[in-house]
Amino acid sequence: MMPAKVLTVDPKKCTGCRTCEVACSVKHAQVSNPARARIRVVNWEVTEQFLPVSCQHCEDAPCQEACPREAISREPELERVVIDYSKCVGCRTCFYACPFGAMRFDPDRGRPFKCNLCDGRPLCVELCEDKALAYTNPTAVPYPRAREMARVYKSSIKRKP
Repeated sequence: MMPAKVLTVDPKKCTGCRTCEVACSVKHAQVSNPARARIRVVNWEVTEQFLPVSCQHCEDAPCQEACPREAISREPELERVVIDYSKCVGCRTCFYACPFGAMRFDPDRGRPFKCNLCDGRPLCVELCEDKALAYTNPTAVPYPRAREMARVYKSSIKRKP
């Protein structure tokens, strides 16, 4: 089933200010520390663009499939992928299974963490002054642009030694 809404990114609008990272870490970890954010801004030097990366709440979520304790599931109300910490043993299998690198790991608490869409009101979207982030219907996602960014990224990896 397709998510009700998804977090989308327009890398052409992102300036790399990292307000999204700070807001997320303050909201979820009560510290201003981008390493504790559920969103991460990546600098693609090849394209000279910034790209915020967060959980895509995949339809066939690899993290969910990989979890040996069935601690990751799809929450029906917002169609988001969530972690049940009462089942999670901190094995990091989900962390390694995520193809987007969106799953993070908190070594102090010994558990993974990821975007939970702020219960349907993503703070990163609200505070993004450049409107690079949006929380929108999946049919509004600019797939051609996303495919082009992936193509450029893939070709840049092949060129590096």
